[in-house]
Amino acid sequence: MLGLDRKDTILLLVVALMALLAPVLLNPFPVNSPLAQFNAGYPDLMQRFAIFGIFAIGFNILFGLTGYLSFGHAAFLGVGSYSAVWMFKLLGYNVIPAIILSIIVAGLFALLIGWISLRRSGIYFSILTLAFAEMSFRLAYSVLTPLTNGETGLQVYTDDPQILLGDGPHVPHLFGMMMRSSTTIHAGPWEFTLPVGYYVCAVLLLASFYLAIRIFRSPFGMMLRAIKSNQTRMNYTGLSPRPYTLAAFVISGMYAGLAGGLMASMDPLAGAERMQWTASGEVVLMTILGGAGTLIGPILGAGFIKYCENIFSKINEGVLHGWFGGLPDGVENALIWVAEHFVGSGWHLTLGLLFMLVVTFLPGGLVEGGQRIGRFAFRRRDRKASDAESDAAKQRNPAE
Repeated sequence: MLGLDRKDTILLLVVALMALLAPVLLNPFPVNSPLAQFNAGYPDLMQRFAIFGIFAIGFNILFGLTGYLSFGHAAFLGVGSYSAVWMFKLLGYNVIPAIILSIIVAGLFALLIGWISLRRSGIYFSILTLAFAEMSFRLAYSVLTPLTNGETGLQVYTDDPQILLGDGPHVPHLFGMMMRSSTTIHAGPWEFTLPVGYYVCAVLLLASFYLAIRIFRSPFGMMLRAIKSNQTRMNYTGLSPRPYTLAAFVISGMYAGLAGGLMASMDPLAGAERMQWTASGEVVLMTILGGAGTLIGPILGAGFIKYCENIFSKINEGVLHGWFGGLPDGVENALIWVAEHFVGSGWHLTLGLLFMLVVTFLPGGLVEGGQRIGRFAFRRRDRKASDAESDAAKQRNPAE
């Protein structure tokens, strides 16, 4: 199907099913349940799952296939956001032109940075990309204030041209369907929200994932793997790796631009903070945590980190008192004192410990963990089948 083999088709269908049913799968607990704190099926968080999944998929094409570690990919995320908001200011609130411009501008910017940075490899390449990202952040924050509106952030005002606005909604929309609108379904004690903006992001996530599969399985993807495996040997064959790495860098930057455009489409405001080095480090963590070089790993890593960031950070002292309120005061206070270091403002500690455990025991990320569980389940099933066959053989041929 769609030019994919059976294994990749099943993987694409699994991701599509997860994306389609996300509002239900991410709300397993009733609304009034104490465990509703862990529900993640609300619009803003689901949109972040999809947007950062796209960002991580694109980064994985560069890092996972070629082995080139970029510490400056947030620059393309920020450029994509600024481009989308400028399209809102000049044309109107339809998200299609904004997303297209985000991809194009981010791709051109990636071409410029990649052409310079890829003259070096290894740590020197990483430092160059970090330097360019920091330069972009500083330029957006101060020097390019007429284009970026500095620390206030670029936003849409009523006196902007918006020449194609017409009678359409005065908020981001897709041909009249407002990105922030949603439908709520009540099923007993459960409540499921189906947001338009999330499904727009989900469709683009599936398109991005399909394109990544085609790149991974193409001769171009094989060349990128050869670069990661042994670039020196590739040079001896007479093939120059630079055009391939530059193409991978530009494609990866365009993915980041798409993610930035979608962020602006959800909230038409672009700020320089999206270009900080911490945002670049976040996508590195997502890719490694999920499984660098795998197809579904970056999506899992993005979802895992954004879940921790949004769910664990909301667990404050009041929530903890509600959980441990039935215990003796001394025990309750002791447990809350310990727990508050790992949730709320201390959620980074929890993420750091989980990341350390994954890197130590699952070098292949969450995907390797799933593969180990699957192999263990298959071995158990085969062992049971073998034991059953052995018992049946003994019954047919009893010992004399």
